[in-house]
Amino acid sequence: MEDLVSTIQDVARHAAVSVSTVSNVLNGRTEKMRQATLARVEEAIVALKYRPSTLARQLKTGQTPLLGLLVPSIANPMYGYIAREVETFAQEKYGYRVLIGNTYRDREKEASFFEDLLAHGVRHVIVISSLADESHLTRAVQRGMVVVSYDRRSAPGEQSEVNHVAPNNFEAARIATRHLIAHGHTQLAFVTLSGLTVSRSDKIDGFYAAASEAGLRDRARVIEGGPSNEYGDSVIGEVGHQLALQIVKDANRPTGIVAVNDLMALGLMSGLRATGLRVPSDVSVVGMDGLFLSSLSNPRLTTVQLPVPDMARAMVERALTRPFASGTHAGDQIFDTLSLFERESVAAPPALTASRHSRTRKTSK
Repeated sequence: MEDLVSTIQDVARHAAVSVSTVSNVLNGRTEKMRQATLARVEEAIVALKYRPSTLARQLKTGQTPLLGLLVPSIANPMYGYIAREVETFAQEKYGYRVLIGNTYRDREKEASFFEDLLAHGVRHVIVISSLADESHLTRAVQRGMVVVSYDRRSAPGEQSEVNHVAPNNFEAARIATRHLIAHGHTQLAFVTLSGLTVSRSDKIDGFYAAASEAGLRDRARVIEGGPSNEYGDSVIGEVGHQLALQIVKDANRPTGIVAVNDLMALGLMSGLRATGLRVPSDVSVVGMDGLFLSSLSNPRLTTVQLPVPDMARAMVERALTRPFASGTHAGDQIFDTLSLFERESVAAPPALTASRHSRTRKTSK
């Protein structure tokens, strides 16, 4: 099959020579070789698109095997958190080091990284992308790689050869929205980036589901910002800050906001503070991720904690223990163990707070 990874044994068979002869060609030891033999080996290498495995050479020198990890942007501390957990588990249990690349959720960049990883003998890759189109990941599997895609589930009816590991993004957003509703908020917003991924779409659906349960669907909306031609992972905080400057001018300003992730929430709180609005007295904010930064903000951010260590272990296990299985359905692993960390960024909406204060004053007279 043309897309399968060729081995040195394949080249030897194609050229009708020994493996050691092919090795001599690859290492430049051709002084005593007949020109006809050299030509056959070189033609076989080209015909089979053979790439020498750098990893095989590394193993001979005692160097550590590599696990590829492609992230949208390491500027988002969530991806740094995931990378740390992935590397720790891969190294401690399997002796693998992690090779990280920033893809900015660009399909062509992701595909290019796969070419580089293949050339260096890397056959196990975790990708954080959540793009709807994963055909380039499927092609990598068909060429002999094990690919784990994080933060995306299979589409209904999809029989993907790519492994999927993800939190229950729908439920995470529903938990966050229900928390705001429980505090009396009826003017709700979900704030996100313009680029729509599978995980962001699932969170929006969860947000609307919680609003509909409470009869608030017509008072819930999505507010987007950032570049319309990309996914904005490296500028999430800045986008959150700018959206807050727009929200404050809105005549129907939401009193309760669910942010697509913690970094967006922290940017929002910074922007709201810059306009003179107070969190949570004027606007309540909930994030999703559970970053350590959420406990350092002022006020401290209420957030839905994702089970990052457990998901990292699952991704490493799938990447390093599953066989190269082109043509088989890999399956999904969705994590439902979500926890709401209640902190100081959520309170009753201003109108409800004022009403309670008024009743208290009347009662005390």
